[in-house]
Amino acid sequence: MPTLNWIGKDAVVNHHLEVPFHLLKDVPDLSCGDPGSGNLIVEGDNLVALKALLPYYKGKVKCIYIDPPYNTGNEGWAYNDNVKSPIIDRWLKETLAGKTVGGEGETLDRHDRWLCMMYPRLSLLRDFLSDDGTIWISLDDNEVASLRFLMDEVFGRSNFVADVIWRSADSSNNDAKTFSLDHNHTIIYSKSEGWMSNLLPRNSQTDAHYKNPDNDPRGSWFSGNVSSPNPRENLRYVVTSPNGHEIRPPANGWRWSVERMQSMIKTGEICFTPDGKKLFRKTYLADQKGLAPSTLWSDIDATGHNRNAKYEIAKLFPEKATSELFKTPKPTLFIERILQIATNPGDLILDSFAGSGTTGHAVLKMNAANPEGEPRRLILVEMEPDVVRDVTAERVRRVAGGYTNAKGDQVDGLGGGFRYVTLGDALFDETGQIRHTVRFAELARHVYFTETGEPLPKERVSAKTPLLGIHRGKAIYLLYNGILSDRSIGGGNALCRETLQVIDEINAGHEGIDQTVVYGTSQRLSPARLKRGAIDFKQIPYNLRIS
Repeated sequence: MPTLNWIGKDAVVNHHLEVPFHLLKDVPDLSCGDPGSGNLIVEGDNLVALKALLPYYKGKVKCIYIDPPYNTGNEGWAYNDNVKSPIIDRWLKETLAGKTVGGEGETLDRHDRWLCMMYPRLSLLRDFLSDDGTIWISLDDNEVASLRFLMDEVFGRSNFVADVIWRSADSSNNDAKTFSLDHNHTIIYSKSEGWMSNLLPRNSQTDAHYKNPDNDPRGSWFSGNVSSPNPRENLRYVVTSPNGHEIRPPANGWRWSVERMQSMIKTGEICFTPDGKKLFRKTYLADQKGLAPSTLWSDIDATGHNRNAKYEIAKLFPEKATSELFKTPKPTLFIERILQIATNPGDLILDSFAGSGTTGHAVLKMNAANPEGEPRRLILVEMEPDVVRDVTAERVRRVAGGYTNAKGDQVDGLGGGFRYVTLGDALFDETGQIRHTVRFAELARHVYFTETGEPLPKERVSAKTPLLGIHRGKAIYLLYNGILSDRSIGGGNALCRETLQVIDEINAGHEGIDQTVVYGTSQRLSPARLKRGAIDFKQIPYNLRIS
């Protein structure tokens, strides 16, 4: 398979593995509504934030939507038109420190830098998707070709789904020197092959060609195709009409076998013209469940446009001048269409380039429109404190709780809420030791995730036991921070006869345990005893993976 190469690729291809795990710090004053609603807004660099979120959400996200920098060359390396180039420059400097980049005299141009920024983030994002999940990425023509190669490498070429062309402008630019750029791309990849989209609702326009000229009791119908799409010799047979006419097959043959054809004639699905010289199939409107989504989204009434998106955010922030508003938001109708196709009630959605918070707004709109259904949940990540606090979170807060419009009238909220978190310290300090501020539950998530590759089950997070869980016959224990009510040196944090007795008693209450993995500060058992009990001891912090 062809791959894309660029200056700096070797330095970043495994960078997502080197990013340390950080703790998440709750900021209750910036949270909104019910913090237990399952919605989360994260303030911080999205690469670090994604690594911090991975132990909680790996394999649990149904749909990822991101609107990364378009890299137009005229935006000052704007991250959603708000974060200027020094931020990217600093990130690259830190990422590539001490590493050879390209050959002598080679420097990164803006395309190299964009690829260096995107690759590790896409690598992490893939791990968040459930097996039936998809990722949707909006871009314009500047980097869409590079993105396709990048996605082929990270997600697999066979998992490419579609390139949706969205009409983003409601009118053309008559001052354009060559072409008026009126569209954006949205590239879609699935986590696994064989992904199936949701069908879109039918409407009067799509159903206009269904008629009922013969008052068929089954309702409106139209004359469907009866020929095979491909040449099939075994489908070339003569059909005799009720008045004796022999109807020869189309060039490729009929669409169905002889047996199936006769059955459809009996049920009336296959009908003959009055002269008996032709046949046709009735395709009934009542049998049509929905529409497959198109790759061309040109109906601005259905999917919105740029001007519409700016109007939406201006309504929510009437106290701000137009120049102060987020410059490149997406319309909620556009995101709603994506979520219609890619998610169902109860699903989790992630946007790690959250910008103005359109994805959060769209999720709350869809939940409010279906109050009886299980609400969709969201995770938004935005790196700039001024943007995430004053725009992203504030927009979702106003949509959820209500706001005062430009006329001074109170606009009711749609309901919902979110938990607001920032990125705390790294799990480990610069010497490789676990920071003293780390609590048992925080280390437990890290231990279980690095041991199994899966998030710690929710019911185990607050359990007062050293058993983190049993995964494929392996019982995983953590002796840390006095979980056994003994904080003395060599006490409850060490694997000894006393703590082993507790572990054996817990194991006795479970079936199917073939191996026991114990994380602790030290151990005082003989190798023979460990082997006899099928115990794998791992010393904290030395046997913990730091990244």
